Amino acid sequence: MYLGNKKILKYFLRLLDLALLIVSMVAAYILKKDFLGGYSGLSENENYFLVFFLMFLGCYVSFNFFGLYRARELRSIPNILVKVLLALGSASIFLIVSLYIFHQADISRLLLLLINSIAFVLVSLRAILTYKYLHSGSSREKNSVNILIIGSKERAKETIKTIYSAPTNLLNVVGCLELDDRRKGQDVVEGVKILGGMNSFCSLLLNEVIDEVIFAIPLKKIPNVTSYIKFAEKLGIRIRIMPDWQLQKIMFRPETASITFDDLVGLPTLLLSSTPRKDVQLLIKNIIDYVGAGLGLLIMSPLMLIIAILIKLDSSGPVFFIQERVGVNGRHFKLYKFRTMVKNAEELKKKLEQQNEMDGPVFKIKNDPRITRIGKILRKTSLDELPQLFNVLRGEMSLVGPRPPLPNEVEKYEPHQRRRLSMKPGLTCIWQVSGRNDVDFDSWMKMDLEYIDNWSLLLDLKLIFRTMLVVLLGTGR
Repeated sequence: MYLGNKKILKYFLRLLDLALLIVSMVAAYILKKDFLGGYSGLSENENYFLVFFLMFLGCYVSFNFFGLYRARELRSIPNILVKVLLALGSASIFLIVSLYIFHQADISRLLLLLINSIAFVLVSLRAILTYKYLHSGSSREKNSVNILIIGSKERAKETIKTIYSAPTNLLNVVGCLELDDRRKGQDVVEGVKILGGMNSFCSLLLNEVIDEVIFAIPLKKIPNVTSYIKFAEKLGIRIRIMPDWQLQKIMFRPETASITFDDLVGLPTLLLSSTPRKDVQLLIKNIIDYVGAGLGLLIMSPLMLIIAILIKLDSSGPVFFIQERVGVNGRHFKLYKFRTMVKNAEELKKKLEQQNEMDGPVFKIKNDPRITRIGKILRKTSLDELPQLFNVLRGEMSLVGPRPPLPNEVEKYEPHQRRRLSMKPGLTCIWQVSGRNDVDFDSWMKMDLEYIDNWSLLLDLKLIFRTMLVVLLGTGR
């Protein structure tokens, strides 16, 4: 899961903790009823649904109140254990008082102790694993949010210090830009340098992995500031403006970005985002990705084994074709496919470039001589894409999203076309079910941007259904 969106992460952790709480209640009920020897048995006169509901409600409020989902408040494992203990203790006090009010005084104290003990172990384990993962190198590599700061003086320094004082290590300041180049190379704070002046703004956004730009300098002090904000908006890069907000003074009206108030590790900011802000739906999309990819690999594993054998029998070379592709905001990753071409296909490509039938930077030929016999079948049925389910499980791709391009294709993109990189790439999208090679490059790009601008879970489900039809009917190319 891409964890850069903290709201999605919070929703996910809340749901997970509530699920663990239900497990704790059911386990405690079963243990107390049948498996504690002489201490077994429960009163049949009590309303246990009321007990569980009140405990559930108390934990929902107390977990939030004690900051179990605010990363900057979880600073160590002992700190986490204390917070979980306080949250469960407060929920239990609420439960006991409520039961007294509702005249439910005969509830087993041992049952309540079992619920709290099991919940303490499960929720603490979840919180510690989350804490460890967020501070691990693999998490930082996959989920870090790369931030470019505009400005280098006191406001910028305070912003950087606040970012780096947060317990989570997912926020990474790549550097700062000043109004001109005179202080290039100087330290703003330890480990963060001035990368240059505003004249290098566009090239940095095009050539580096930048997820957010924070304007920590009054906008009125930046010449042509509207052009910089528009350029970042075109690329789909999130823009944050620190107080005081100056958008009304420069008369800026975003073309695609939505404007919301958002906090960044406690700092109030005005956020301009060109990607969907439907946090709950994005959480569900992430869950569908992981569950769908896992079930897909489990169900399709016999077929994938058969395909692997057929590839080896058909031609020499490896079973899988591994290629570097570009993901969210320019991140590179290794994409997996079943090999459908001869093993020296990349070398032969140079000789075939004049036969390219696609406009733009993409290379495609209808009757590509490099494709093997089994490769033609795999491409027609889109079964060559099945290994990308591993990319989905690794968090690099989604089931639905713009197709991941090659690095040399991205180099030739127009600035507005790079906005398709602002959302996680997928196995299928509008282009995949609309004729593929029959669609020209500009139309393909427009389809991807249309997907981002109009994204919803319903659209994803429609595209998954249409993709299944393409696979079953063998109309892919």
